[in-house]
Amino acid sequence: MFFITVVELLVFMPWIAAYRQGFLEERLIAAQVAALSLEEAPGHMVSPRLEQQLLETAGVIAVIVRREDKSLMLGFDLMPAEADAVIDLRQASLGMLIADAFDTFQAKGGRIIRVVGEPSLPGTRWVEITMSEMGLYEAMVAYSSNVLILSVIVSVMVGLGVYLALHWLMVRPMRRLKNTIVSFRLHPEAKGPHRRLVRRRDEIGVVSRELVRMQDELQANLKEKTRLAELGEAVSKINHDLRNILTTAQLATDRLSKVDDPRIVPVARRLMTSVSRAVALCERTLRHGRADEPAPVKGETPLLPLLEDVAATLGLDDDGDFKVYFNFPKDFWIWGDGNQLHRVFLNLARNAHEAQGQAGSITFTAERDDTGTFHIDITDTGPGIPAHLVPNLFKPFLAVAKAGGSGLGLAIARDIVLAHGGQIGLKETGEGGTTFRVCLPGPDPDGED
Repeated sequence: MFFITVVELLVFMPWIAAYRQGFLEERLIAAQVAALSLEEAPGHMVSPRLEQQLLETAGVIAVIVRREDKSLMLGFDLMPAEADAVIDLRQASLGMLIADAFDTFQAKGGRIIRVVGEPSLPGTRWVEITMSEMGLYEAMVAYSSNVLILSVIVSVMVGLGVYLALHWLMVRPMRRLKNTIVSFRLHPEAKGPHRRLVRRRDEIGVVSRELVRMQDELQANLKEKTRLAELGEAVSKINHDLRNILTTAQLATDRLSKVDDPRIVPVARRLMTSVSRAVALCERTLRHGRADEPAPVKGETPLLPLLEDVAATLGLDDDGDFKVYFNFPKDFWIWGDGNQLHRVFLNLARNAHEAQGQAGSITFTAERDDTGTFHIDITDTGPGIPAHLVPNLFKPFLAVAKAGGSGLGLAIARDIVLAHGGQIGLKETGEGGTTFRVCLPGPDPDGED
């Protein structure tokens, strides 16, 4: 309303100047018509009574009209010797008209003015009227009052319309955003009405949609954190009891290792290694409250014995229908922590075996490039990985392809490989099989890991 009022005040100045100019031009025309009666009168004279009526009808005190061959005058005897102001409408500028209008307001109708304007009758070269400014002042006051009333009505209506529009288009959406943010802060796990997507294309719509996406992502992360916390608590309890069970199994394997039987010794050695790893893992989990891996102790690790142990752990070497191939030299070695890398290849091989069932094959291929980086490919002949699982393969709990799976195997493998400074990824997958690649850096020439 304030801005509309300011604009209307600025517009009012040319409006009132134009109204005043029109008022004076009407008086000039009326005065010229009144002066025409003198042309038909004898001696260009009329009676004083008729002259007075003509002047009152025109709203002027005196009129001077100069034709081509004569001059016509009404009210000559009533014309004052000197006027308070002379107004020439023939070449008046807008600024001059505005200044004259405010002069009229300031004089409050107490002046006698002389007005000169353009003749409206053919054959007329000069027209001049003398008039009291009171009628003009009263007309301008009435016009200004009407403009003021209209301006107030327009300001109120437009202001109300703008207020309602701003309230509908901006205040209400911002209030909903505020309520959504406050509600989400108080109850981040709860699903609420903030899930409704806004279709607006402006900044408020973009913020609303991004807020919904952010809330969905945060809730997904909260669920994952909660699940991890619950899992960690459960794992700690299980590990406490499992450690005791494994300790008993470890004592039993120690006795088996003392049996001098060529058929039992290899089995006992594998069993001892597996139980020792399980006991160490349980102790680390109980000691730290989580299953973080210690820093790898790197060294030259023969790859063939490591992968043969992986196959033996999974029972693949005893399965006649399932084949395991090693496509690299027997003396090929890699640089890393053997115990940790054993878990990496164990998880990858287990997934490949479970994807194929009882019949299939796994091929381990290894090479070392010119930069000293080791590349190990694990290839199966399974049906391939579903497309919807590929983006989240290495995220905990998200890539579960079989019933009962935990979705942690590839995540654990990824963490171990990254701790070695290497990379792990899906090389290719399809109906003909799947290949994962593990890349591990070689030893540092300066002797640093």
